[in-house]
Amino acid sequence: MPEDPKPDTNADQPAGGASAAKRTPGKGAGGRQATPAGKGLGAAGKGAGNRPGGKGGRTRPQQAVVAKPKPWGLIAAAVAVVVFAGAVIGYAVYAVDKSREDDITAADQIQGVQAFDYAAGQQHVTENVTYTENPPVGGPHDPYWADCTGTVYDIDIRHENAVHALEHGAVWITYDPDVVSDDDIAALADVVQGNSGLMLSPYAGLASASDLGTPISLESWNHRLGVDSADDPRIQQYVDFFTYGTDADGTSLYPEVGASCQNPDFAANPLPADASSEPIGDSDAPTTDSAAPSTDGAVPTTDAAQPSAEPTATTTN
Repeated sequence: MPEDPKPDTNADQPAGGASAAKRTPGKGAGGRQATPAGKGLGAAGKGAGNRPGGKGGRTRPQQAVVAKPKPWGLIAAAVAVVVFAGAVIGYAVYAVDKSREDDITAADQIQGVQAFDYAAGQQHVTENVTYTENPPVGGPHDPYWADCTGTVYDIDIRHENAVHALEHGAVWITYDPDVVSDDDIAALADVVQGNSGLMLSPYAGLASASDLGTPISLESWNHRLGVDSADDPRIQQYVDFFTYGTDADGTSLYPEVGASCQNPDFAANPLPADASSEPIGDSDAPTTDSAAPSTDGAVPTTDAAQPSAEPTATTTN
């Protein structure tokens, strides 16, 4: 009878025998722990991803560059400021040019101005003078001048003292108190008040007595202008040009350049028209004998009826 084969005791054991079966699961030959599936690849992939040109690794996505928005609000504001500044400068230049166009540089640019030819060096007199022009614009005059520091008189001042102020470069504004309204008188006072080289006074019978035939008249040495109302723009033109005036070439329009307009004593106690001469305040030294007659249009006289020579007059149309 054939013998039964012996069972193979190694049949159920893994290769490598019992010692192999006792090894710690997951460790390979040599005792090293086996890498779990996929972990090695992950490490390898990570390393490859950190190295330039690595194969099989992940590449970082390229970051999008976001452009900063332009500050359009600030740009618009800056442009607006530049435009506004340009407009302001342009207007200023235009205004200056326009004002220069309106500047008066010669007497004949003011319509209606009359010019006369009284020479400088008129004599000082203490007698009353019969003047050709009414109001007068030159000729012999009192040694004491009327205060012309922007003085507003409420009486018809002595004409001989007023003419002396004209010689010093003043403009004398006169008005007919029986014709000119209180509002117009106040407007004329606003022009004069406090402005050196100006004076204002009533002038009795001006509208009928003067050959100008106007209720308001402006006088300076050798020039005058008649107007009908205080809002006539020529008043300011005349004042601006003739007060201490010079012509376009720099020639003075009055004889005594640099002479004072101050005479506070006269301002405080003005002499009325047709009054006798009185020493009042400061005076200039007489240039000639007070009794010597004038050769330039007016003569000193004690007789109101005595005629006087008439100077040549021209009127700007």
